[in-house]
Amino acid sequence: MSGTLSDRRRMRADPRPQLYGCREVRGFTYIAVLIFVAIMGVGLAAAGEAWHTVLKREKEQELLFAGHQFRNALAMYYNSTPGQGDRYPTSLEDLLKDPRYPGTKRYLRKIYLDPVTNSAEWQLIKGPNGEIMGVRSSSEDEPLKNANFSVSDQAFEGQTKYSEWVFAIPPKYLPASAPDLTNPSGTNSSSIGSTGVAAVPRKNF
Repeated sequence: MSGTLSDRRRMRADPRPQLYGCREVRGFTYIAVLIFVAIMGVGLAAAGEAWHTVLKREKEQELLFAGHQFRNALAMYYNSTPGQGDRYPTSLEDLLKDPRYPGTKRYLRKIYLDPVTNSAEWQLIKGPNGEIMGVRSSSEDEPLKNANFSVSDQAFEGQTKYSEWVFAIPPKYLPASAPDLTNPSGTNSSSIGSTGVAAVPRKNF
């Protein structure tokens, strides 16, 4: 009994063994927390990258949809020219209300935003007299999609910038005097680069 009391007195007098044990536990806990935080960081980074890829693919699909709407509207405007009037619009707003007709004749539901830049400022592909023959995004980002395009967008395959996805009236339906839309020097649009314009059958308009 006396030995037990003596041991207890020594433990009360010298608490260092208990203190050292607490420090070891705290040290292991701190390391475990650091490892957990590192693992969580890697997981969150991977999830963020995957989410970014999903959003980028969605924006690409929206860009293709908007570009097709503009291309089809330009083709309908071109094919609806009365008499000897201008065959191309001079502004995108002309696609909402054709100024060549007294009534309301529209080919486009609205001026779509460029989903990649989130802006209504499209780069316009213009002819020699300033007429609008196509549109394209101003984004220089590299697309995720570079193959397996639809027939109307075959020329986009292998392009390295969104700005090289040119949505224009197909050359086969343009007069001989129209600029070559596949040749950067033949347009009034700035920094065209190497672009592609697909030849779309009339039925797709």
